[in-house]
Amino acid sequence: MKVPNLKVHVEPMFHILNMRTRFPFQYGIASLTALPHLIVRVKIDVEGHGVSTGLGAEGLPPKWFTKNPDTRFEEDIPDFFDVIKNAAKLATDAPCTSFFRIWQHVYTKQAEWAKKRKLAPLLANLGVSLIERAILDALCRSLGVPIHKVLQDNLTGIDLSAIRPELAGMEPRHVLMQSPLKSINVRHTIGLGDPLSASDVPHDKKLNDGLPHTLEECIHAYGLSYFKIKVRGDRDADMERLRNIAGIFNSCGIEKPKFTLDGNEQFSTVDGFREFYETCMEDPQIHGLLHGLLLIEQPLHRDIALKHSLHSWKDRPPLIIDESDGALNSLPKALDMGYNGTSHKNCKGIVKGLANAAMLKKQQIEDPEKNLLLTGEDLANVGPIALNQDLAIMAAFGISHVERNGHHYFRGLSMFPGELSEELALPDLYRIHEDGFPTLDIRDGRLNLSQVNKAPFGTEHLLDTAQFTPLAEWSAESLA
Repeated sequence: MKVPNLKVHVEPMFHILNMRTRFPFQYGIASLTALPHLIVRVKIDVEGHGVSTGLGAEGLPPKWFTKNPDTRFEEDIPDFFDVIKNAAKLATDAPCTSFFRIWQHVYTKQAEWAKKRKLAPLLANLGVSLIERAILDALCRSLGVPIHKVLQDNLTGIDLSAIRPELAGMEPRHVLMQSPLKSINVRHTIGLGDPLSASDVPHDKKLNDGLPHTLEECIHAYGLSYFKIKVRGDRDADMERLRNIAGIFNSCGIEKPKFTLDGNEQFSTVDGFREFYETCMEDPQIHGLLHGLLLIEQPLHRDIALKHSLHSWKDRPPLIIDESDGALNSLPKALDMGYNGTSHKNCKGIVKGLANAAMLKKQQIEDPEKNLLLTGEDLANVGPIALNQDLAIMAAFGISHVERNGHHYFRGLSMFPGELSEELALPDLYRIHEDGFPTLDIRDGRLNLSQVNKAPFGTEHLLDTAQFTPLAEWSAESLA
């Protein structure tokens, strides 16, 4: 099958579904209790295949895309919508050409526009990624081919050398699995305020909503063995929490827990973080826990992370960037500074993720002694669109464990109308809770991706977005 040309010929439509958490999700400087979940609907005309519709979606969390403590979330929201609407306009203005050429047009013009507006690259790319995902969904549906085959066979026309010249000769198939993973380990987020055991939950804060709440309950309910532990940059408080988490793992009988440590941009210098890490290594209880450490994510604030070399710290653990990965040149800079890699999140871009994966593979081949990493991280993703699409890409990349937290901080898909439950619950990935709503079906700490991989792009169901609030009619006050 040749690379088809396509045209985004109808202005994308935007709708919002408000979502409220079961309990606050504390990360970095923010505490998530509610957010607007934006759904993008596009129509494309695919040469030789006719008109097709596709969806993209993302929850818009406070203080992740722009970690500015001096503004309120309500003040940040207009920029969210501006970057998404501008990317949509750029996509409709693009000529009829391959998916990749449309992506190039949108990415380049969006970057120029955002620079003039002094908008952060991470935020600007959110707009690009949402339109990118919706177009890919429509393309998969039009061709009748699942996303991993569309990317593997490069029906998108992606030219990695046009993104980074040093990637000449590399193609998407060189970094993707020949067949996507059939299942994936859930790496459970332990947020800064998450209760560890029943004794941490006051009587008036007990949820009683049919889903596990404490870390202990989640371990027993889901059979977890992979975790992501967040720290706040307060040495004594962080060390005490790490000791308590180690105690929970031990009491729950997890002999070899594997985990990543998320620094949440809470450290101001490399030396400051190094001191914290080495102090943890000297603590007997935490030292034992650190045997299962896989890597450390973004300890330094994004504004300084790529300005300070790690090379003087010879015996450092593996470190990756996350929030610092805002532009196409972010990962090469990070590797030069001594980082081991980056995270993949669909909100940072699928084409960009492919370029990152290719860069890591190329350098790993050139220097086999390196330990280069591409991880899968979450942004409180919720199905049936954002989460499913994220899992489809993780499976295609072959990422064996991924941070998952949307099912924990939100009550499954209970925020959607009840009559949609059977349609939203993709078999194997979801189960219908006894209270009637779909929720992730995590067994022995894993998710079954068989149906995710068979679907066009994560899901068969083309959700009717007209039942939700049009963006033009939505207001931040509705979150209260």
